Amino acid sequence: MPEQYIGLQEVINKQVEVPQPLLTEEQMQQINFTLIKALYTNKQVCFTYYKNGPCITETGFIQFVDFLGNLFVFIDKVFELKNKMRLVS
Repeated sequence: MPEQYIGLQEVINKQVEVPQPLLTEEQMQQINFTLIKALYTNKQVCFTYYKNGPCITETGFIQFVDFLGNLFVFIDKVFELKNKMRLVS
């Protein structure tokens, strides 16, 4: 029985895979603006990102933005864990 569940999980994972989206310069600028605005206003943000096949959506608060290192730190809403995300164009 466990083998069946593993097989089913693999089929489900293949169905949610998408090609990695490419962002335009304008889209990257809009993301940067949104991150800065959320940081300074302490507003909750919902964002979707690509991770090795599927797109994942998370909700949380921006804690830090590092444009030189192309990353930001956010606290997720569910578990209140600190996460680092890379900004890649």
